[in-house]
Amino acid sequence: MKASKFVYKPVGLALGAVSGVLAGGVFKQVWKRLGHEEDAPDATDEQRGWREVVSAAVLQGAIFAGVKAAVDRGGAVATRRLTGTWPG
Repeated sequence: MKASKFVYKPVGLALGAVSGVLAGGVFKQVWKRLGHEEDAPDATDEQRGWREVVSAAVLQGAIFAGVKAAVDRGGAVATRRLTGTWPG
């Protein structure tokens, strides 16, 4: 295993946790602005329609994927700066 991979492993795990928390906060703010509500609908919420439930899930997935990609990329760049090699 390359040294950069070894160094990046714990960093990647920590960044994954951070990105999840960050993405959750971003989604909550976006949903408040778009949906005018505090919480997004649960899939089993009987009072909400299909369109609202699926739209919330798609938006949440897109935000999580975008934030995770940005955080992972930033972590890889930082690792290259520290070790001189790209983790991968």
